[in-house]
Amino acid sequence: MKLNSNTEIVGHNILLVPYRENHVPKYHEWMKSEDLQKLTASEPLTLDEEFEMQKSWREDEDKCTFIILDKSIYDQINNEIESMIGDTNIFIVDQEYAIGEIEIMIAEPSARGKKLGWEAVILMLLYGIQYIQLKVFEAKISLSNEISINMFKKLGFQEKSRSEIFQEITLEKEVSMEWIEWLSKEVQYKIKSC
Repeated sequence: MKLNSNTEIVGHNILLVPYRENHVPKYHEWMKSEDLQKLTASEPLTLDEEFEMQKSWREDEDKCTFIILDKSIYDQINNEIESMIGDTNIFIVDQEYAIGEIEIMIAEPSARGKKLGWEAVILMLLYGIQYIQLKVFEAKISLSNEISINMFKKLGFQEKSRSEIFQEITLEKEVSMEWIEWLSKEVQYKIKSC
């Protein structure tokens, strides 16, 4: 999405940066993992296809993505590629009703279990509310991904539907002022141009 193409979100433990061409090779390596493919319901792509996908994420007005950087690593070495731990996305699924589907992936095993995904998804939710003006969020999650399901439930999402055929659950959360206030208390952040 061009809206976030020059936006960096600085959190307490993470940085969210726009998904750029230089991130694609490492992202492509992550997505060779069968476990990640299963958890994210993704198909393997060639490197060329991954570059095309990155370009579409940047140009399409219905897709917003950020690469998640571990701030403690980035602050030491000032290298985005070495600091990459995952990504977070919003797909605009309904412009009229301002509905966005949110996704989060912590691809680096060493970064899991440290609440970095929690911080990243809250920052992305707040970005979606403030800058994309979303009113409803959906999260489609593999039924086998209990960690992600539990995280979204802790964020106030509730089950909307379940597909045994696709082995997927859809969770939903309507935006309210109380929820925005609660999310804002969970994270410290600033948004800046990069």
